[in-house]
Amino acid sequence: MAKKYHRAFGVYGIIASNDKLVVIKKNEGPYINRYDLPGGSLEDGESLDKAIYREIKEETHLQPQKISQLGTISFKYPWHYKRWKYNQHICVFYRIETWQGNLAEQVAQFVGQDSMGAELLSITSLNEKNASPLVLKAKAVVEHNFSFEPTDQAFSEWKVLQTPVF
Repeated sequence: MAKKYHRAFGVYGIIASNDKLVVIKKNEGPYINRYDLPGGSLEDGESLDKAIYREIKEETHLQPQKISQLGTISFKYPWHYKRWKYNQHICVFYRIETWQGNLAEQVAQFVGQDSMGAELLSITSLNEKNASPLVLKAKAVVEHNFSFEPTDQAFSEWKVLQTPVF
């Protein structure tokens, strides 16, 4: 029997300040043309904490100083990719409590880079039409004082956007 689910695993940072959230402009994958959280896959043998520091720096140019792990969640949704019909995205969320540097609206492009740059947006402007499920979860976490419920979430009507929202 053919497998239906593609599985992806990564680490993602919630960087929030004054009811605003740092998001990246996604240019690949199932969240293409949407806002997403900075983060991504681990490199070979890389630890979770090293990966989140590296991913945040690569995708936003911010350098995390103090982080705390909030929890793990998986998102399931339709995604026709290669031989798969669905994606299960397993995500370890981190709160980026303090950081240094300036947010980069554009970042260097290289193989594996799926961020075009970062923005600091009002959480009220982020919704199911312009943001990934990760951003929607981060928005709820910020709105609930960083209370994290690790309940899996399924999106039965998920659609890849054809045109960018940014």
